[in-house]
Amino acid sequence: MIEARGLTRIPLRNAVFVACLILLLVSLVGVVFSLAWLWGVAIFGMLAGLGLYDLRQTRRTVSRNYPVLAHFRYVLESIGPEIRQYFIQSDLDERPFSREQRAVVYQRSKNESDKKPFGSLLDMYQPGHEWINHSLLPRAIENSDFRIRVGGSRCSQPYLASVFNISAMSFGSLSGNAIEALNAGAGKGGFYHDTGEGSISGYHRKHGGDLVWEIGSGYFGCRNDDGSFNAERFAANASADQVKMIEIKLSQGAKPGHGGILPAAKVTAEIAEAREVPMGQEVISPAAHSAFSTPLELMAFIARLRSLSGGKPIGFKLAIGHPWEWFAIVKAMLETGERPDFIVVDGGEGGTGAAPLEFINRIGVPLTEAVTLVHNTLVGAGLREEIRIGAAGKIMSGFHIARIMALGADWCNSARGFMFSLGCIQALNCHSDKCPSGVATQDPNRSRHLDIVDKTARVYHFHRNTLKALAEMLGAAGLSHPSELGPEHIIRRVSENEIQSYDQIFTFLKPNELLNAKCEHTVFKHYWENARADSFQPPAQVARLRFTKLE
Repeated sequence: MIEARGLTRIPLRNAVFVACLILLLVSLVGVVFSLAWLWGVAIFGMLAGLGLYDLRQTRRTVSRNYPVLAHFRYVLESIGPEIRQYFIQSDLDERPFSREQRAVVYQRSKNESDKKPFGSLLDMYQPGHEWINHSLLPRAIENSDFRIRVGGSRCSQPYLASVFNISAMSFGSLSGNAIEALNAGAGKGGFYHDTGEGSISGYHRKHGGDLVWEIGSGYFGCRNDDGSFNAERFAANASADQVKMIEIKLSQGAKPGHGGILPAAKVTAEIAEAREVPMGQEVISPAAHSAFSTPLELMAFIARLRSLSGGKPIGFKLAIGHPWEWFAIVKAMLETGERPDFIVVDGGEGGTGAAPLEFINRIGVPLTEAVTLVHNTLVGAGLREEIRIGAAGKIMSGFHIARIMALGADWCNSARGFMFSLGCIQALNCHSDKCPSGVATQDPNRSRHLDIVDKTARVYHFHRNTLKALAEMLGAAGLSHPSELGPEHIIRRVSENEIQSYDQIFTFLKPNELLNAKCEHTVFKHYWENARADSFQPPAQVARLRFTKLE
């Protein structure tokens, strides 16, 4: 405590504020002798005024208890993520991506050497460590431009897709310059660029790179004024040569089951044009689609879009949730004879510009289990040969691609990996419109400094060098194409003294196993038989259990 004769005892926590008042008085006296003291008057006057405001305001108790001093805490707290990222975190701390992961993207996108000295930093005896086994008969792979054909017998315009592509990120979430550089890089490298549900903007069209047009529940680019689906507008956009495939977004890994609102202030003229919505009005993306509400209706919608698009591949993207809903979709395929040409599986670890913490951390099946379930179901239902599987969720290296393709995926998409290639520094300001690298912002004063020519080259190099790394891994394993990967190639340490291959860890169904007999695999045993093609509602036994709990 500070105590003076005749004065009230002043708590020590107010010492900084009191010091500012004293120094302000000293500065005022000093002005009489020299105008140089005006700097002191200005500085300590502002601090003293801040302290008076802190004492009078009622929103922050800490500020009232620690006038002036509390603001030093707020400043340090605000730069805490940067302090941890640059000075505290190790090269392997994933928050959400490690320094080592980011560094390899930066190096590959700049076409610099990604070689490292002195061995691995990983603890290879830690449970969860994974690797791919090599062969004594390695192969030399000359061409790393790996492709997969998408589009079954129903398609008159199938697409030959790269096994590594740009995942869904809308214009609005990313800046116009970022979208332009991504698409130009995709065009240069011959891989596709998913538009995200914000539709096709002028930035997507400018350089002519291949597009996968994502159709979300807001039907942006193909909607009526009331937000419902508009077939004529869809056909007009889908007919563009640049649009190679159409993807219906059922859910996304970052926030499955969650809709979205674009505030009126963010609906600029360019965003309004791309989404075909009124400028300056709030835009809502519902949590569910209005064009269909049952699995059977989804199949009919897929057939309709294929016809309207002129025979282009039609698929959907989903994050796996209730297994009976996914099984209901597959049963609708079997009942109607209609199939999507592809399915993109979004893992629960997927990222986005902004989502509630519970959705980021606790909703959605992670990618490994999600891809395994989708692949298994299609194999067991006899549909796997007709439907391609894409996968997205924290994929940015050759090993990431190899491990998920070994579980059944045909290709992989990456969002944050390509953001890093644009110069993203993981500042975690995507939701604030204050992205320091100009990638995830609509502030023209920030985004205009993102050089399109330079970043186009980086996007192209990141894709090319990542596939070169994948080719080297495959060659070392004695393989010539990622489609040859199987669960026997990826090994995981499950305990300190035990390792297992994926084919030992995961159960894999045999072709038509779900059609010929009751499957004893746990999730299929409980939910497959009673899933219904005409409804997403839970099977009877799940509903009965829920009712019993309520009683």
